[in-house]
Amino acid sequence: MAAKSARDARRRAFSVVAAAALAAGLACLGLASEQAPSQDLFVIGSPDGRAAEFGLTGPGEGYSAYLRKFPQPIVFTVGKSRPSEWPYIHPAPKDRWAGGRVHPFAIRFESPADENRPLFLVLGLAGGSPSERSKVVVTVNGSDVASQPAPSGDPRVAFQPTGPGKPETMIFEIPAGRIRKGENTLAIRLENESWIIYDYVALRTEGKPLALLRPAEPDLLAEFSKGPMRGVEHLIFAARALGEDPHWYANFGYTLDHSRWKTYGHGGRLCRLDLKTGKAAVLLNDPRGGVRDPAVHYDGWTILFSYRRGDEPHYHLWTIRADGSGLRQLTDGPYDDIEPAWLPDGDIVFVSSRCNRRVNCHTTQSAVLYRADADGKNLRPLSSNNEPDNTPWVLPSGQILYTRWEYVDRNQMSFHHLWMTTPDGLRQAVFYGNQSPGITMVDAKPIPGSRKIVASFSPGHGLREHDGVVTVVDPRGGPDDPGGARPISHGHNYRDPWAFSEEAFLAARGTEIVLLDGAGRTQALFALGPADAQAGLECHEPRPLVPRPREPVIPGAADWTGETGRVLLVDAYRGRNMAGVRRGEIKRLLVLETLPKPMNYTGGMEPLSYGGTFTLERILGTIPVEPDGSAYAELPALRSLFFVALDENELSVKRMQSFMTLMPGETTTCLGCHEERTRTPPHSAGDLAALRRGPSRIEPFPGVPDVIDFPRDIQPILDRHCVRCHDEDHRDGGLSLSGDRGPIFSIGYYALTARSLISDGRNGLGNRPPRAIGSSASRLVKYLDGTHYDARPNAHEQRLVRLWIDSGAAYPGTYAALGTGMVGGFEIVDRSIRLDRSDLQWPSTQAAVEALKRRCGTCHGDDRPLPLSVSHVTGRGAWGTAFTGAPPWVDLEPNDVRRRWSRHLFYNLSRPEKSLLLLAPLAKAAGGFESCGRPVLASTADPDYRKILEAIRDAKARLDAIKRFDMPGFHLRREYVDEMRRYGILPADLRPDAPIDVYATDRAYWQSLWYRAAAASSRQER
Repeated sequence: MAAKSARDARRRAFSVVAAAALAAGLACLGLASEQAPSQDLFVIGSPDGRAAEFGLTGPGEGYSAYLRKFPQPIVFTVGKSRPSEWPYIHPAPKDRWAGGRVHPFAIRFESPADENRPLFLVLGLAGGSPSERSKVVVTVNGSDVASQPAPSGDPRVAFQPTGPGKPETMIFEIPAGRIRKGENTLAIRLENESWIIYDYVALRTEGKPLALLRPAEPDLLAEFSKGPMRGVEHLIFAARALGEDPHWYANFGYTLDHSRWKTYGHGGRLCRLDLKTGKAAVLLNDPRGGVRDPAVHYDGWTILFSYRRGDEPHYHLWTIRADGSGLRQLTDGPYDDIEPAWLPDGDIVFVSSRCNRRVNCHTTQSAVLYRADADGKNLRPLSSNNEPDNTPWVLPSGQILYTRWEYVDRNQMSFHHLWMTTPDGLRQAVFYGNQSPGITMVDAKPIPGSRKIVASFSPGHGLREHDGVVTVVDPRGGPDDPGGARPISHGHNYRDPWAFSEEAFLAARGTEIVLLDGAGRTQALFALGPADAQAGLECHEPRPLVPRPREPVIPGAADWTGETGRVLLVDAYRGRNMAGVRRGEIKRLLVLETLPKPMNYTGGMEPLSYGGTFTLERILGTIPVEPDGSAYAELPALRSLFFVALDENELSVKRMQSFMTLMPGETTTCLGCHEERTRTPPHSAGDLAALRRGPSRIEPFPGVPDVIDFPRDIQPILDRHCVRCHDEDHRDGGLSLSGDRGPIFSIGYYALTARSLISDGRNGLGNRPPRAIGSSASRLVKYLDGTHYDARPNAHEQRLVRLWIDSGAAYPGTYAALGTGMVGGFEIVDRSIRLDRSDLQWPSTQAAVEALKRRCGTCHGDDRPLPLSVSHVTGRGAWGTAFTGAPPWVDLEPNDVRRRWSRHLFYNLSRPEKSLLLLAPLAKAAGGFESCGRPVLASTADPDYRKILEAIRDAKARLDAIKRFDMPGFHLRREYVDEMRRYGILPADLRPDAPIDVYATDRAYWQSLWYRAAAASSRQER
């Protein structure tokens, strides 16, 4: 009788603290439960293979917000706490985004009686680290009771917790007697390695997982056909094979031969799906070609699409009728024209590789916004972006909504959000998301009868072919409102969404075409057959084949006969993150231009910078800022320009880490530095001092190169004023600023970064506080003001150093340096970023490695890791022969071993005997430093000294053979020369031995991209 009462009490306890919450959660998800409540003391979450109900899953959150959202230890009280108070992800000590420590998750619950039987804590997981498997420890009332390693998990859910994961289960036995009557605390901690992701947590009387709950298949087609899809009888869609490159933008064009990444696959069709029969008719089939991006005309009959015919390498724009007749080609040439959309005036907007540039952090081509007449003539660019623009579409206002990916000295994987412009390219402005890094927002389209839009929110840096979460965006709260985004799909494997209403959507999902409702319920309408799936074909871009009204036509406002535009800055002192800037402090704006790349070989910055800029930045000059903070200037059109606010000493006050583009004849206004888009100016334009005169012209700096080259322009200043104290063999303060060459950079250049003597944008987020980066934050500038041991550069030299820092602090002044002159360099080879470690095959290197391990290994552990060869990247998370960990330039504090014990400081490939690797252990009597406290190498005659020196000499010989950009006889890479020929910069019949001025070639390339009115007129005449 007592046992029965106890069981009844437990059942009542469950029904109060768990069953109601579980049922409510399942009802919201449309799931049916087959659980037996009598088996469960509590359940947190829903056993559905997803983590959507837990904390950190809302818009703008995710794992990176862990410390911000959950600064205190997790304590969940059963019956009181909500699932959103339990983070979906549980960090472990290797997870630096969560502080790199142990995080106990505690659960408090009431037991109606002592439990004299074993119980089972069941952890349903939706994902986890695939390789760094934590030890999971369970504690009951302060005592450890069980532990086991976490299973290898699905990592995708970390980036999109609302998506489906790969269910795994961990079951821990709680011994009898550990659960007592009254309040108990059960805790979970991860003692090592990395994270796990929760689907549910249950305390059960049986050691079994909960049954996964499956949603019933709804009949959304019947439901939608009565409302938002009334009259829709057919869909148009494309089916094509995917390429091998995993990036969302890399699905056209060509890349490096040895990268072996095919950006597209063979096989494509354009199809019309009959919704009544579920059968698809093929309008165009090309087993060796590719079909993509169909856009139905306003007439509901003509289809504009991109087509790569047969074995041809390029996509061009075509049209076809909905019955398969009338196939017509619109564009041609050695370019790719993709992602077209109809404009209400009859023209076409699309993105094209005619921009002749490469992605700044990859080997693939960029494609940016273009416009053309309906027949494909009169092509003209609407964007100056270095990086790809994507998926333009027309808003109900007549403006163009599109994805803009860009980064100016900020993280390359964080800023790919929604922008808008006019059909002429004017008034380019953020539409949504630019303050929410970490989501790729793509394939955005308006929702009929609403101001909202639907888009694919692709996790992190974006998934292949735009796979993501179908998301509704309401921009009425402003472009930075994180609550403006509402995820729809339960998963991130949807692409190309189309909205019929705010609650009815169409999308592609792998080999299927599906409908979704506002709750994320899904119905498959069509699936490719097994043979197509086996051939690698998937569905893309489903669109309703129906007429639709035209949007209003925005009259053209660009003056294509001009070559400049004008910008009005209302108040430089207004905006985000401007605290501490005194009114009147800003005197001028430095005007910079981020320069496109003609060629690229890897995903990193090297040898352009070490963890800093990805691009060269041109110094155009300055424009004045009035005492009231206003400025008015005339600037070159269709160029990617950005600004640095300067004080009276020409030191940086605030840096812009994005770019702006003016169209010819455009006049635009910005309210302040990083101003909030929802703000309006406090006064009328007539009050502004800058408008009491005509627009300022850019005032150049006399005698300053517009693109600064460190060895040519900055090293001579260091040689004159610094190297007498900071050379290789007398490193005052442990610092060498020598111009001698290391494995990738000069030793002095690398030392300036490693010792934090310069402060650039690095590779973090944008909108830094005033004076946080740039010349004002760089210690080198202070050391050169005459107060540091009589180092007194003249005013011109000091200006050169300041402008070098404020223009990105690059090492070379030419893109011809990319992929060259590096011993132990990085490059994309065979679909991965690889470190060249061929030096390990040299007998001299093998002997030196053995000597270094034997003579130095007992003292040099993980805290002071010696670079054992010229290609050895030291430190935690270092790269091996392939991409095996964190890149060596990320998240480096000044004392990080990856900086202080870097090969770039230890190997001198100009004067091998001056290498720190030799001088540090060498006796002072022999000319060394005796840095180890005793002479490890007594003399230069020591056999091990000779072995190490021989290896460094061989590395020098290797560099002397391959050449660096600042060495006589520098060898250009074939790919650079080939691209410059293709762009028309170098002659097609150039002799193999012909000398090439790389600086002049780069300059001619950049100037070829400048907008010229005469050239535009010529294009219009054609």
